[in-house]
Amino acid sequence: MDLKGKKAFIAGIGDDQGYGWAIAKALAEAGAEIIIGTWTPILKIFTQSWSMGKFDESRKLASGKLMEYAKVYPLDAMFDKPEDVPQEIRENKRYLDASGYTVSEVVAAVVRDFGHIDILVHSLANGPEVKKPLLETSRAGYLAAISSSAYSFVSLLAHFGPHMPPGSAALSLTYIASERAVPGYGGGMSSAKAALESDTRVLAWEAGRKWQIRVNTISAGPLGSRAAKAIGFIGKMIEYSKANAPLVKEMEAEEVGASAAFLLSPKASAITGVTLYVDNGLHAMGLAVDSPTLI
Repeated sequence: MDLKGKKAFIAGIGDDQGYGWAIAKALAEAGAEIIIGTWTPILKIFTQSWSMGKFDESRKLASGKLMEYAKVYPLDAMFDKPEDVPQEIRENKRYLDASGYTVSEVVAAVVRDFGHIDILVHSLANGPEVKKPLLETSRAGYLAAISSSAYSFVSLLAHFGPHMPPGSAALSLTYIASERAVPGYGGGMSSAKAALESDTRVLAWEAGRKWQIRVNTISAGPLGSRAAKAIGFIGKMIEYSKANAPLVKEMEAEEVGASAAFLLSPKASAITGVTLYVDNGLHAMGLAVDSPTLI
């Protein structure tokens, strides 16, 4: 895999865990220049942890060198332009010292600093009421999940698209709850993932015809990252997958990273509009083989 000379913007990295980090590392291994968009409230924590060496072990590449990033930007993909940011957010102590974190501002800054990008990765999601059953989810909570987890990808691609040369690629991350009922994954998050997958197909058509950009998504299996732990039952989902998936093992973030690097590379030049399952095959199962009813 050779991505030397390619510029990759990864939205949603906040630590050295999770699939976003693994994708960035796989792209760096292939020679891509890494540009990061980090959720505004945790930007200082991320950059301080990086500079203090807390991520050094995770940054190690096969060559022995450490993964580097060209620049990191504050990003809150809930907002497209400055006037969209509510006053209470602007005055929030976690935002007071930040500026230029809306989608349009971040894209303008990246274009100013780098000219263009070749790769766009959307690795962010948020459902403020994710622990609530759908029937108990408020309209505001539902719309927030859709906005943060699905529309943010549409917005990022719409803004970056004109600055991505023909042959570029975009990728997002989804989850099997988009098409199967996963009790406990609430707050409208399952709806957001379903929207994300539908949008992937539509964006593949529109961005393909407009800019010759490929658009795909990866449906990844459960991983015990910090972000996933916010759901509250990720441990049980990992055990369920090990008990019922065709491949009896835990997911490794690197497996998604490698798959993403392929989809984002010229090696996948004819692949677009695809939901690729990287989940040890769990999506193929229609029966929980560890069910007490089978005993």
